[in-house]
Parts: sequence; C-alpha cells; structure tokens
Amino acid sequence: MRVEVLFFASLKDAVGEGALMLQVAEPGSVDALFDALAARIPATAIVALQGDNVRLAVNRQLVTPPLRLAANDEVAFLPPVTGG
Repeated sequence: MRVEVLFFASLKDAVGEGALMLQVAEPGSVDALFDALAARIPATAIVALQGDNVRLAVNRQLVTPPLRLAANDEVAFLPPVTGG
C-alpha cells in the first residue's frame, strides 16, 4: 500500500527531504514502515526517526505504536520541540 511520509525540522535534515511516497507492506505496521524507509534513507536517519522523543502522527492525529496504516495515510515524524 502507498503512504506519504513527512519529516519536519531536524528530522527533515537527517532524511535529506521533507516528504517521501512509500510502498509499505501490509499489514501496515510500524515495522513495515521502517522497512520501507530503510530502503530509501540513510541508516543514520533511521536512528534519528527512532529517537525517544520523536512523535508520530497519522492523518494529523498523534498516535503511539503499535498502529495499523491504511492505503493513502499520511504519516508525519515530529521531532521534539523546544522553546525559549
């Protein structure tokens, strides 16, 4: 199934782009998502995406794994936010 994956701020820098369209194996689990990502982005970016403070949003709703993705879902990786 096809999903759109978005990356923001430092995660965008780590991946090297802000968005990817991926084919994810069904059922659309977090593991399947990371398998698809590993085929397209550097290993260092995978490590950054798996950071303790990184949040996931699916279709603009924050989620926590485990999760199931559906075709045409939008998945966003959100880095920790700091303020001053």
